Amino acid sequence: MAKIKASGSGKAMKRIVVIGCSGSGKSTFSRKLQQLTGHPLHHLDKLYWLPDWELCSDAEQDRIQKELVKEDRWIIDGNYQRSLPIRLERVDTVFFFDYPRRLCLYRALKRVVLNRKVTRPDMGEGCPERFDWEFMKFIWNFNKNNRPGLIALFDQAPAGIEIQHFRRPREAAYYLRALEEQKEEEAA
Repeated sequence: MAKIKASGSGKAMKRIVVIGCSGSGKSTFSRKLQQLTGHPLHHLDKLYWLPDWELCSDAEQDRIQKELVKEDRWIIDGNYQRSLPIRLERVDTVFFFDYPRRLCLYRALKRVVLNRKVTRPDMGEGCPERFDWEFMKFIWNFNKNNRPGLIALFDQAPAGIEIQHFRRPREAAYYLRALEEQKEEEAA
């Protein structure tokens, strides 16, 4: 059984999952982590969303993930809780963004305002940023509707997976700073 931790063990990270509520900063964290590790970064939103906000089928999502996890090194950014077990079979490190819903909702609304009608680099082509009331409700209800299922999946995950549990943005920022300092020391 995987145990949720607040700090790392220092072991090498090869296969990484970044998960949590929309608007929590997963994609930003993933990009910074990719810069520090050099691992290939895969945004599930970019791979799953077809033009005009059409989501590919569950079967196609599973096929994509099974291909991604065959690789030796990767960072996979995104929720998609239904298929999380595919990632958990091969992952060695999970970053779980477990932030207050008000913060996630604020960040998602800010993202809509700043990127309106623009397709972000972590989204599928032809999916410009827009306000979506159902998506905002998903964020508001994430801790009630989705968080318990994530915790249950983590509890059932194979032993040896390290789960970094971030409850505040400063914890994620501190982790990245510490990793950057470690990389600088190794390079010196």
